[in-house]
Amino acid sequence: MSVVTINMNTINHLSSTCKIPNLQSPICFDRKPSSYSLIPLFPKTLNGFSYSSSVSRRSSFIIPKRRRFSVSMEVKMEVDVPVSVAYNFYLDRESFPKWMPFISSVEVLKDKPDLSRWSLKYNAFGQDIKYSWLARNLQARIHHSPTPNQKIHWRSLEGLPNKGSVRFFPKGPSSCIVELTVSYEVPALLTPVASVLRPFLESLLRGGLERFAALAKTT
Repeated sequence: MSVVTINMNTINHLSSTCKIPNLQSPICFDRKPSSYSLIPLFPKTLNGFSYSSSVSRRSSFIIPKRRRFSVSMEVKMEVDVPVSVAYNFYLDRESFPKWMPFISSVEVLKDKPDLSRWSLKYNAFGQDIKYSWLARNLQARIHHSPTPNQKIHWRSLEGLPNKGSVRFFPKGPSSCIVELTVSYEVPALLTPVASVLRPFLESLLRGGLERFAALAKTT
């Protein structure tokens, strides 16, 4: 009976500790001595984490290893401006906060204009979400030929891992199709809501492109 009691207390303690979404590396200890293995009693995954376990005579501990989730999405929209206008307006990275709802600031590095610092700030899922990253505009890189009025693509170098591209397809002399593709790694804080992130962010991107289309007509 004492063995069962110790195991259940350990499992309850693990569950209550690891439900906190922004906990980086919780370590759950069973301070009571044990000489038996706890490994069969724990699931391989719990709350989006995978676990490795080890047991000694004095103590047992479980160290969670965060699983990485990547999400990709694509949004298309017709914009009532010539393709060259839409392309040049999108190239103005520092104007992104005017039309993309979750981008709070963008700073293009003066000495390296292909690099830019991005800040994201948004309230969602009961959290004040804040992230930043350094991105490189690959359009101007040696191994990626420039494609004026056709394509812009980028990749983050540090901070929140993400990459993407935007393509421009002329539909007529005064309109075009803008196709935005974004891929990013889900931060640990948002892992518990990873399943609903894609439709949520797609709606934000679509809303951003709608504002982009409206502002592009005023340039």
